[in-house]
Amino acid sequence: MLQQGRAGGRYNIGGGSERTNLQVVDALCAALEAECPADRNPALAARGLRSYSELKSFVPDRPGHDRRYAIDAAKIRRELGWAPRHAFEDGLRETVRWYLANRAWCEAVQSGRYRRERLGLSS
Repeated sequence: MLQQGRAGGRYNIGGGSERTNLQVVDALCAALEAECPADRNPALAARGLRSYSELKSFVPDRPGHDRRYAIDAAKIRRELGWAPRHAFEDGLRETVRWYLANRAWCEAVQSGRYRRERLGLSS
């Protein structure tokens, strides 16, 4: 399929699943609830929270700028016959599962120890 692309050609890749940012956050909270129920999450309990959606907060630094993002992927579909393999919800659920299964990596990234080095390679 990709061999059909034109040398130097540029293609937008999109799933055709446009949503608002709040819809994405709500879907993420629902996926987390399905994989790791909030009532069994000690970190939430320690903060006095009963659901992932209670973690949502709104920041004033970009009011109105991040309502949605959209991409026109018609060219890659038309010229290369490309289409996403997963629906948005399925892909989000698999992504959540990956992060839950790889918590050590997440903690390393969040701790500041991760310096964007290539992982899994010996130096």
